[in-house]
Amino acid sequence: MDMDTRTTTDIGKLRIDGQRLWAALMELAQIGATPKGGVCRLTLTDLDKQGRDLVTRWAREAGMTVTIDKIGNCFMRRAGRNDQLPPIMTGSHIDTQPTGGKFDGNYGVLAGIEVVRTLNDHGITTEAPIEVAFWTNEEGSRFVPVMMGSGVFAKAFTLEHAYAATDTEGKTVKGELERIGYIGAQEPGEHPVGAYFETHIEQGPVLQDNDTTIGVVSGVLGIRWYDCTVTGMEAHAGPTPMALRKDALQVASQLMQQVVACARRHPPHGRGTVGMVQVHPNSRNVIPGQVKFSIDLRNATDADCERMDQDIRAVAAQLSADTGLPIHIEPVSSYPAQRFHPDCVAAVARAAAKLGYSNMPTVSGAGHDAVYMARLAPAGMVFIPCKDGISHNEIEDAKPEHITAGCNVLLHAMLERAGVV
Repeated sequence: MDMDTRTTTDIGKLRIDGQRLWAALMELAQIGATPKGGVCRLTLTDLDKQGRDLVTRWAREAGMTVTIDKIGNCFMRRAGRNDQLPPIMTGSHIDTQPTGGKFDGNYGVLAGIEVVRTLNDHGITTEAPIEVAFWTNEEGSRFVPVMMGSGVFAKAFTLEHAYAATDTEGKTVKGELERIGYIGAQEPGEHPVGAYFETHIEQGPVLQDNDTTIGVVSGVLGIRWYDCTVTGMEAHAGPTPMALRKDALQVASQLMQQVVACARRHPPHGRGTVGMVQVHPNSRNVIPGQVKFSIDLRNATDADCERMDQDIRAVAAQLSADTGLPIHIEPVSSYPAQRFHPDCVAAVARAAAKLGYSNMPTVSGAGHDAVYMARLAPAGMVFIPCKDGISHNEIEDAKPEHITAGCNVLLHAMLERAGVV
């Protein structure tokens, strides 16, 4: 909506309370704190319940109403002047990896709470409501699939499928939701969203390497996963001459190098990784007869992912023809690339520039709840640096000034979408 000059100037000067946000992050991090300074707060455990209780208490203290849906997603709402408008939403998750850190996910949720607290401090009413969400089981470290709550919300898979997922002890998602008291009445997805922003540590080293404070995220990389099997012949390492060997590992290692080379042939966002290798029979004095390994290919568009697929298959076919060893590449799973809405991306960029923060376009190599939300509403993300690009690790760290900067950008991007009365 239109704002007069005085209001525009006042809103432009608005800043969050960085010390308050940092203190909230440190308090939440005490629930499930590990001796090495990280956090272990697995989804739907007693510790997760404590974390949920704390965050929802903070929301209610800030005057927000709390709604919980049947998969345990929590929506904390600050009313707008026109409550019939769909809310401008932000959020992330508060569950962690077994050896997780203080910031992954948690920052995005508590940054949203801090936005609301700041609006309260200054008596600012938005035209549209503001909502802060935290999504169930984003990490997938106890139950699969990952990004479960937002995935059910976006109808990527059914509530029944999610409910039936079990952990290593055979406990189900539905049973654990009931046990901790976070199985709500609202049908997942029957909750309007006007736009969605997610603030997150980058979980990679690009921003730090470029000495840049804000990453303006244009989208999330598409992913193609494969299992590759190279078949040779086991033989004694001593009596078998080099020229007569059918060494599966030597051929596999050439293809592994080509996975990395393939990513470099498809810049700037190509990624190629071999993370798992199984050698048979895995004996010191036996020539390997079979090698099975994973291939992880990623890029910014589905078309780029498809080109990488064709590239590595062509290389494998030529290598098989040259060596005489069969090479089989089997697709395991595929996740489409997700572009964020240009209006939300632009809102993040404008906020960063207005606030005077160094910023750069970037992409996310990891999945986030924003991926599913982008299927339902305009969405965007704000990245800040994390120390050495480390995440999913107890030593995960971020600077207080970056935590503050990212939340300030979130504040102004959300206000641009929500409007100010």
